[in-house]
Amino acid sequence: MAREVFFSLDITGVLFIVVFMYIRKNIKKEKGKTYTSHALVESVRTPKGPRQKVVVTLGDLSPRPLKEWLKLAHKVENALVGQGELLERPDAEVEAIIRNVKERRARQQVKPKEPPDRPGGEDDLVAIHTDRVATERHRSAGHVHVGYQFWKRLGLDDIVRDAGLTERACTLTCAMTLNRLVQPASEHAIPRWTRSTALEDILGIALEELADDSLYRNLDKLYPNRAAIESALVERERNLFNLDTTVFFYDLTSTYFEGMALNNPKAKRGYSRDKRPDCKQVVIGLVVGREGFPVAHEVFRETRRQRRSFNP
Repeated sequence: MAREVFFSLDITGVLFIVVFMYIRKNIKKEKGKTYTSHALVESVRTPKGPRQKVVVTLGDLSPRPLKEWLKLAHKVENALVGQGELLERPDAEVEAIIRNVKERRARQQVKPKEPPDRPGGEDDLVAIHTDRVATERHRSAGHVHVGYQFWKRLGLDDIVRDAGLTERACTLTCAMTLNRLVQPASEHAIPRWTRSTALEDILGIALEELADDSLYRNLDKLYPNRAAIESALVERERNLFNLDTTVFFYDLTSTYFEGMALNNPKAKRGYSRDKRPDCKQVVIGLVVGREGFPVAHEVFRETRRQRRSFNP
């Protein structure tokens, strides 16, 4: 295999580059005398760029012709990588240099210490077939983590707690709110959704056995306190987002129920915006600000008309 060799000659010294190794000439003046020495240097790559590393000091090679310097560098490099010369006799000088280099490298190598928790060395290492590794209970965390940060920034825990709800009710309310933010679902479907997320770790509550009945009962606790919760939340949003309080928008919508809805006195049949005249429904009035933030809401009987649902 052909090897490219680059060399240059200047006043301060002669430089031969042999692939990665070269001989560097050093001139030192001390007390009026000039001292010449040579070193076998290799080029190493570091995070800060290429650097020169002295492999071994060769002494003064001045009596040797320049061509012999290059030949010596070739022999040393070949010997260090295990490439012997087939047609030439062993060179005692090269062998001495190689021994010097190997001894120096052996001294520089530090044997790694065994960790204290592995007294048996590497006997406790286990080989693993990565293609046979199975995973389970995959849970997503990014979206609920972001939502929870906004929950805390709005101080919703304090708002719900000030309304008289318990710590568990506050936590369930947070989980239900995050569901509405990330992947809106019914109370019946929320327990299954929570188990697909990292809410257990984020909220610090066990949700494995969470059932929809707990969420329905939590709604019963929230509804009587909705006015206080809404007004406190509106004030937090106004201060946090510098909202305009001079313009508001009001509109009505409706929602229907499957079944008889016997325990809901406000549910009546009537004009259905959802084209379900066979189902009972209620009318919902919603007030929003200029920026679209909800301000308040109210639930009316189906017979309540828009002009009768709003008092300025």
